[in-house]
Amino acid sequence: MPDPACSSLVTVRDWLRYAISRFNAAELFFGHGSNNAFDEAAYLILHTLHLPLDRLDPFLDARLLPEEAEQIARMLDRRVEERLPAPYLTHEAWLQGYRFYVDERVIVPRSFLAPMILEQMQPWLTDPDNVLRTLDLCTGSGCLAVLLAEAFPDAEIDAVDLSPDALQVARRNFADYGLEAQITLHQGDLFAPLAGQTYDLIVSNPPYVNADSVASLPREYRHEPALALGSGEDGLDATRIILRDAARHLNPGGLLAVEIGHNRAAMEAAFPDLALLWPEIEGGNDTVFIVSREQLAQ
Repeated sequence: MPDPACSSLVTVRDWLRYAISRFNAAELFFGHGSNNAFDEAAYLILHTLHLPLDRLDPFLDARLLPEEAEQIARMLDRRVEERLPAPYLTHEAWLQGYRFYVDERVIVPRSFLAPMILEQMQPWLTDPDNVLRTLDLCTGSGCLAVLLAEAFPDAEIDAVDLSPDALQVARRNFADYGLEAQITLHQGDLFAPLAGQTYDLIVSNPPYVNADSVASLPREYRHEPALALGSGEDGLDATRIILRDAARHLNPGGLLAVEIGHNRAAMEAAFPDLALLWPEIEGGNDTVFIVSREQLAQ
């Protein structure tokens, strides 16, 4: 039941103002789909009321039924008291306009690779029409594998994750998009379950948070699987294995694209002789690197 003090909150506008004030007072961290209290409050209220997520204004002065007010109050209580990221409360996350089911078995979808995939990795991939096999390493919720299927509809796609729980979530998302026949799931550690398999394009959003950053993560991030976040002292343990093994899983002319957060300096220090391409993309020019099979094989 909502706090009796909330009985004076009558309209969507009232609840929106209340939610923003409460979020700000609680000093919540925003980084799972929104970056401010207003957007997050609006999203949670609209979702709870089953209203269009992109149309707040027409409903601001709508009066709520008592049961609707109770549902909103419970949603806001959980966001503040449990510090749960909004997507875990609504069981949905959005990436480049695509909706994905999520829960605490997977990290909330977010990737600088997403727009690059939907643009068929242009201009770095010379012939997108000849991409017939692709791989998503560390697939998690399966979001990047779904985008690969959208960008390369004729390609066979493999998706790998170490977590059986994550693969259950990915399987649900593949079914939601009718992609069960195009995407094959593999459970295992990076390339381990893919002996003899080769690809024209490999993408990966592996764990890349360094030890110091893991120790200082906001509470919201601590609800996400630790396995999908931290990767050793400098955040590059998984990336080192990917670079070590990728060449033998790429076809001639194939590309590897890996997201590493803001670890460019650490990458260049660890691999000074490897010619990595750092695309200028939204989010900066230090979040994703691209390297060809031929460069890896040198």
